[in-house]
Amino acid sequence: MDRIDAMKIFVTAVDEGSLAGAARRLRRSPTAISRAIASLEAHVGAELLHRTTRSIRLSDTGQHYAASCRRILAELEEADLLAGGERAAPRGLLTLTAPPISGEEILRTILDDFLDAYPLVTARLLLVDRSVNLIDEGVDIALRVAELPDSSLLATRVGDGVRRVIVAAPHYLAQHPPIEAPGDIVGHQIISLTHFGLESWAFSATGKSGAARTVHFAPRLIVNSVRAAVASAVAGGGLTRVYSYHVAQEVRAGRLQVVLADAEPPVQPAHLLTPAGRQAVPKVRAFIDFAAPRLRTAFNRLALDASKL
Repeated sequence: MDRIDAMKIFVTAVDEGSLAGAARRLRRSPTAISRAIASLEAHVGAELLHRTTRSIRLSDTGQHYAASCRRILAELEEADLLAGGERAAPRGLLTLTAPPISGEEILRTILDDFLDAYPLVTARLLLVDRSVNLIDEGVDIALRVAELPDSSLLATRVGDGVRRVIVAAPHYLAQHPPIEAPGDIVGHQIISLTHFGLESWAFSATGKSGAARTVHFAPRLIVNSVRAAVASAVAGGGLTRVYSYHVAQEVRAGRLQVVLADAEPPVQPAHLLTPAGRQAVPKVRAFIDFAAPRLRTAFNRLALDASKL
């Protein structure tokens, strides 16, 4: 069997989570799917997938091999599309990732409009509260709200002024010591997010905060979901730190209250990230051109709304 075709089948099976799902998506028989993966396993001399009757799971070798397959297939697709030159129409599967709330409330509506405008493109949107490795996981575009570390990824700035706010329920604040400076959070119940500062929060040097500082704490609850953190805060579980647009409705409705607003850390920018070389692929270039101005409008509106909290 052609190895490139077998790689495509293998990656599809991983994405679908089952051999049957890969068979349906590729419109091939389950036997053909199993034969292709068995061929790859025989070639590499190791088991790539642990199989059950209903699902599959990557072996350690399979995880590394899947990442390599994604890179190879992406480079082949890029070569084919670039060979068509500037006249090549955007087409094929576009894979994107974003944090769940940003993806659901901001990026998804723009993606829906993009798919209407480009009927030859299909899309896969991964909404996860973690930093995805774009190359290893075969992602074309990521929406990130954060200061970016140095990397080979290409960044298109699509937003400024995203606030990180600390909030708590009014009834929680009424029952606990007042919070007037960053150090006052020590001893309070903290609902910590794995990607927003697990055991410490940084504060700016303004107002009553004194010098810029980082305050360390022992969290009462650790979650990896913004929605869970916000819900726990609304229920009176303690303080949590999230982006302002995560809690705008709760603050306006009086279910949450912002504290230490004068000591918030610097606002965060928003970017679209792509692996080097992928921006030239028609479907990727078309989405960035389409989405960037719409995202700027959305984040500018969010920044304006946040200034009223």
